[in-house]
Amino acid sequence: MTEALTDPIAIFKDAFARAQRTDRALLPEPSAMSLATAGEDGSPSLRIVLLKGVDDKGFVFYTNLESRKGRDLRARPRAALCFYWSALDLQIRVSGAATPVSDEEADEYFASRPRGSQIGAWASMQSSVLESHGDLDARVARYEKEFEGRDVPRPPFWSGFRVDPEEIEFWRNRANRLHDRTLYTRDGAGWRVETLYP
Repeated sequence: MTEALTDPIAIFKDAFARAQRTDRALLPEPSAMSLATAGEDGSPSLRIVLLKGVDDKGFVFYTNLESRKGRDLRARPRAALCFYWSALDLQIRVSGAATPVSDEEADEYFASRPRGSQIGAWASMQSSVLESHGDLDARVARYEKEFEGRDVPRPPFWSGFRVDPEEIEFWRNRANRLHDRTLYTRDGAGWRVETLYP
């Protein structure tokens, strides 16, 4: 088996590049991925987040650390991700340990966001109860005034996580539900590759 076929990160990057080139009418948001975490009682929680980076160290996304996912991951630092690109007939599942990104990485990404998103990060008490939309509007106005005429710094409660994959599975759609499934499991410095029944 060639090195390219034994490196699931390289396979993912190639597929992601194809997804990004796909007509947006067919695939509106290629970076969208489902993120599963576990709550205090072990109950799963699932939501869509956006992939903001991928390299040999893992898959990166950003969030409010006081959100439900932020609290889950700080208490139980394991996560599962799922990409489904119907236009490519491809699903990719990732699972592994989740670790915080460095302050430098978080600062760099936060600085690249649109100013409105930066203000929104300060204004939103993500996952907390919102009594009225007026409250959110007032918080946005407060932070727009506070940071008027200067750069918006990254909030101390906002950062990112990197999911270091222990397993990556590629599912490719085929007729009659005889799908191709290839599972890559971390094995020391490399990967064990297995084909699964559909």
